[in-house]
Amino acid sequence: MVAMTHAKTQILGRIPMFASLSPQELEALAERAIERKYLPGEVLFHEGDPCDAFHILGKGRVKIFKTSPSGREIMLAVESAPSSVAEVPLFDGGPYPASVSAVDEVISYLISPQEFRQICRRHPEVALKLLAVVGGRLRQLVGTVEAVSFGSVRQRLARTLLDFAAQAGQSSYPVPATHQELASRLGTVREVISRNLSRFQAEGFLRVDKKTFHILDSRGLEGEAETEF
Repeated sequence: MVAMTHAKTQILGRIPMFASLSPQELEALAERAIERKYLPGEVLFHEGDPCDAFHILGKGRVKIFKTSPSGREIMLAVESAPSSVAEVPLFDGGPYPASVSAVDEVISYLISPQEFRQICRRHPEVALKLLAVVGGRLRQLVGTVEAVSFGSVRQRLARTLLDFAAQAGQSSYPVPATHQELASRLGTVREVISRNLSRFQAEGFLRVDKKTFHILDSRGLEGEAETEF
């Protein structure tokens, strides 16, 4: 038990919003945090569920997504540990505004809203840092809405491929998402993603081999990403 609490304390200490907490306070928080493990594809919580916990990701990646009544899925973001999800209900007391599922094996530490509010009352800077996280999430959401509303799939896919390269820091990088995950991220279907990737390859912008993307013409992709339709 002591070793488990120590491990959780170290993980919580890597979360930026908890940087101002003392070792003793982090340990107290770790003692209250409930560890849960999730397999790839397993749902942490569904949109509309009552918020019973604030999730701190200690390991793995999760995707945040919305689902239409017809079953169409739009991915809003992918979060990697160490980070957090389910921040908004902490402020408005409402249900989870989106669903979250594990991309790979995930370890999450669950903290009740009541516990977290007590931390914020004792340490207002924690609440301010959480607001910064929520603000960043809102900006990301606005960008997603703008892309889905105003850009073609080809345009959005070109921008996404360039963003992946920027995150990797090089023009060749392991394929970070399946065609279905790309389709979900861009608000379309897998067949459309496959067709546009094939076109990018035929036009010399991209090469895909052995699960690796190679950006051959970044300027060309930039042009595609900025094209107005």
